[in-house]
Formats: sequence, C-alpha cells, structure tokens
Amino acid sequence: MTLAFKPTSLLLSGLMALGLALPATAQTPTDVWTNSFTLDGEAKYGLEYTHFDYVNVDAPKGGTVRLGDLGGFDTFNPILPKGEVAGGIGLLFETLMTPSLDEDNTYYVHLAEALKIAPDYGAVTFRMDPDARWHDGKPVTAEDVVWTFEKLIEVNPDRAQYYANITSAEVTAPGEVTFTFDQTNNRELPLILGQLLVLPQHWWEGTDAEGNQRNIGESTLEPPLGSGPYRLASFEAGQSLVFERVEDYWGVDHPTQVGQNNFDEYHIEYFLDLTVQFEAFKGDQFDWWAENQARRWATAYDFPAVTEGRVVQELFPQDYNGSGVLVGFVMNLRRDKFADPLVREALNYAFDFEELSNTLFYGQYERIDSFFFGLPFKSSGLPEGEELEVLESVRDQIPAKVFDTPYTNPVSGDPAKLRANLRTALDLFTQAGYRLEGNQMLGPDGQPFTFEILLNGPTIEPVAQNLVTNLAQIGVTATIRTVDSPQFINRARSFDYDVIYAGWTQSYSPGNEQRFFFGSSTAEEEGSQNYAGVADPAVDALIEQLIVADDRESQEAITKALDRVLLNKHFVIPSYTLRTTRSARWDRFSRPEELPEFSSGFPSLWWWDEAKAAKTGGAVQ
Repeated sequence: MTLAFKPTSLLLSGLMALGLALPATAQTPTDVWTNSFTLDGEAKYGLEYTHFDYVNVDAPKGGTVRLGDLGGFDTFNPILPKGEVAGGIGLLFETLMTPSLDEDNTYYVHLAEALKIAPDYGAVTFRMDPDARWHDGKPVTAEDVVWTFEKLIEVNPDRAQYYANITSAEVTAPGEVTFTFDQTNNRELPLILGQLLVLPQHWWEGTDAEGNQRNIGESTLEPPLGSGPYRLASFEAGQSLVFERVEDYWGVDHPTQVGQNNFDEYHIEYFLDLTVQFEAFKGDQFDWWAENQARRWATAYDFPAVTEGRVVQELFPQDYNGSGVLVGFVMNLRRDKFADPLVREALNYAFDFEELSNTLFYGQYERIDSFFFGLPFKSSGLPEGEELEVLESVRDQIPAKVFDTPYTNPVSGDPAKLRANLRTALDLFTQAGYRLEGNQMLGPDGQPFTFEILLNGPTIEPVAQNLVTNLAQIGVTATIRTVDSPQFINRARSFDYDVIYAGWTQSYSPGNEQRFFFGSSTAEEEGSQNYAGVADPAVDALIEQLIVADDRESQEAITKALDRVLLNKHFVIPSYTLRTTRSARWDRFSRPEELPEFSSGFPSLWWWDEAKAAKTGGAVQ
C-alpha cells in the first residue's frame, strides 16, 4: 500500500481505503458466492443493499470542482513504475471491489458481482458483473482482469513482488476469474486481488488514431479508455486536466456508486511551487486546500475571503481514523555509513522536536514513536504474553533492550536537555569507533562523517535544518538537497540518497505489504517502498508470521513485536504528525449531514450547491 502525501489524494477520497488491508480474523464465508469481504465481524450491508448509508441519494448533479496539485504529470499509464501518472486517474478506472467508508475493514463487489473464497484461502474467484462496460460500450471481462494482472507483474517489478504469493490468474468459467495462491490461510490475499485496477485489454492491444500500436509497457499521453464515472475531456501536458462525468456510466445506479460522482467536471491545475499554489487558492483559481504547514494554518488565513465567510476552514479527523503512519528521516542502509545501528541511533539524539514544536509548529503536532502510530498495533511498555513469545522466537537476532527497555524518543526543548542528548549521541558515535577531532566526526577509516538529506520541495527544510544545526555541534556535517517532485520520485525509486524524508501509511491489517516496506526481498528492488534498505532476518521472520496470523489477537501481538524491533533497529529518525486534515475551501459545496467514519468524502460524496455558489461568487459552473 503506497504512501501518498499529494493533494490529488483528495480525488480518490472515496477510494482512499483501497490502500488499507483487513484484519486477519476471517468472517467472510468461504466456498459460497457473496457480495462482500470482511475479516472483522460481519458486513454492515447485506445482499440487497441499495446504497451506503452515508451518501445523499438525492444529491444534485452538476457544477465543477477545481483541485490543485504540486508538480506535474507525464503519463496516463497507471501501472508503470516510472514517470508521474496524472492525478485523478482513479476517476477513469475501477476495481473488482470497493470499500465502505463507514466500516474500517469491509469491501463490496463492484466490477465483480460476486466472489467466492476457497475453504483454505488458497484461491479466490470473482464473477464479473455483466453490466460493467468500458466507455466504448464493450463489456469489462474476466479476460481483461487476467490480462491486467499479467501485464502489471510483467512491467512493474514492485507489483510483481507485492503479488509474489499469487501463482496464477485464469478464466475458469465464462465471466469468472480465479486467482490461485502458493500458500493457504493468508486471509489478506482475496482483499488484495479485490483492489486490482482493471484495464481494457482490447484498447491497449489496439492502435491509436494515427495507427500506431499501443504498448502497456510504455508511457503515453493518449487519453485512455476507462470504465469509471468520468472520462478525460482535455489536458495540457504536465499542467492541467479536465474530467467530465460519463452520462451513460454503467454503474450510476450501482449500490457502491449511488449518491456519488455528483460533479459534471473535475479540473486539476498543477503548480511548481507550494507558495504560488497557496496564492492561487487565495485567488480563487481552485476550490480546496489541504494545509500541510502549521505556521501557514496559524497565521495566513486572514485574507478577505476568509473574513467574509466565502472561504471556510474545517478540520476532518475522519481521514485518519482508518490508518496509521510513520514519517521521518529515513537512513539508506545501502550506504556503509549507516550500517552501524549505534550511528543511526545517535542521529535521533540530535533532532529537537520540542524546540520545533515551540517555534515552528504552533503546538499542532505529535512526535511519532511507532511504525504504526495511530493504530492499536503500536507497541508500548514492555512485551508480555503472546507478543513476548513472538519476540522470543527471534531473540538472538534483535537488540536485548527490546525485552527490558520501552522505546522512547529523546526529549529536548531547552539548551540543557539538548546538550545532554548531544553528549549521548557523541558517546554512541564513540562506541561505534568514531572520534571527534577538532570540529569533525571521523570514522574508523579516518574519513569525516557526512551525509545529504533529500527533500521533495521546501516545506520540510526548516525541520531538516534543526537536525543539521544540532549535528554540526558534534562534528557531523549534514547538508540539505531540495529537488522538484519528478526528480525526487526518480531518486527515491532508484535509492539515490543518503537520507530521505519519507514514510509509510499503515492499515488496520498489517500483512503482505510489510514485505514491500521492510522485507529483504525488496531491499534492492527499485521502486519498492523499502526506503531504508532493510534486509534483516528477524524482521523477515516477523513479517512471515504476521502474514499467516490466524486471528486478530495474534495479528496484534506480532505487529507490536515487529514495531518494537523496527524501532530498536533505528532505521528512521521519527518526526511528527497531525491526525486530522486541515482544510480550507471556497464555500460552494454541500455534503451529507453525517460523514462516514473513515473519510471526509471530498469530493466524491459532496455536491455543487447553487445557492452557496451564488453568495460566494466567482466560480466556474
């Protein structure tokens, strides 16, 4: 499951939970056809449901929603590991199943009309909805699903790794596709296949308007054929996109779609600079702003449109209710300088979160102290019970303090505490064979210890500077390199960095994706999210135990054990988070009275409000 910090995630707010997998306590019946998949309790909506409770079934259709994004795009091919795919691509393409946003762990069939799971969870079969259609009127078929899956693992190595336990995808009956697994009792795999984005085989194997053969293995800016509620109407390469609602959309009355997709058009405008983008929002060039800077949230919303009530500020904790996060300065263990855990631990003692909280963050953030921060899988205190038993299985491969010392981040916030922390850092460097000579930290090889911090844009520069300034006091030279989004993405994919500011979004069911985050098999797999290059036998062993956990209690115990080991290996200097969306919007929209528990639903559940728009003025209609 990928981590997304980009504003275009708003386009997929109704699909955000596609990044979340499910708890490992099987509740969905096996060996029978069913319309939902849940692993914790029972599905809320039965076989005959007509819509989700949180939608407004009478929401008017019309109007335009305008969104802003940072960077650009260079492809409409949604499955390639390289390039920058256009925002809003999820408006065109659909998945076999889609999540309910008022259940944290339940999916309902969409392109498929039913699924059937093998009794041992060794396979899953999806029966396609005969009504599902591509925008050219042709049916979405089981053959499309097989072709998409095979092409995805062919052209995208990280997806091949992600789907490593799936041995085959076959059309096993008319309109039915069966995925077979190389292991049993991995209850997450049916859900992972339900999340598969399906592409049209006939279109990709055809030719374009000039007669050129299309190639799913190459980038393209030809508007693609989709099956979703919108089609791409126009675009300026790398700069803007316009999506228009499909009037004869096959799923308009589908239970998963009723009350949604209410705007006639989606506009996306790209900007190269975040400050310029915010000024464009203030100037009514787009409608919704998700704030990512505490200072700006605290000080920059005094412009006339706010004081006049035409721009509304609102917090949405719902967007974070179903996920956890770790974000921070990730050290690249592929570089020898970070091989020693004592060195990695030392660097954390130079990060003064408390000073930043007082001077830069306006007290809005919490310090992260878990790889599963915000979820019930966060480790705390000392291990006991099943968690202790799990850790005993890898005792010889993990730090002894895992068993007797709770993990805590260093606390600074005043000069005395910072000096004490820097003395601790210096002591850790000394234990690792380094020495402070003059104003330089020299390694066992006599070379100065230096590294570069790679950032995606300037937002985190003041945070990184805190670390740089404090490390300089103990002779460590760190520098900051800020690049634009395309360059950052390319360098991140190829692991071309010393330290990167990045992280991982975690779900209510940690499982298979942990290999992609921290498994040895992905440490050298370009494009994986194993940013740190973790290749650790203890971590691998815990991940494999987690994947086949047979109940919720075991899943929690193993995940807490994994969290504890990851923290004590010091792969990351944890930074901070805010468990709510800080939003501002031009007041032209309305929404359901009660939002779902796990999403603010903008813009998929919202609609154009003519009365509000008339009062606000200046909008595209």
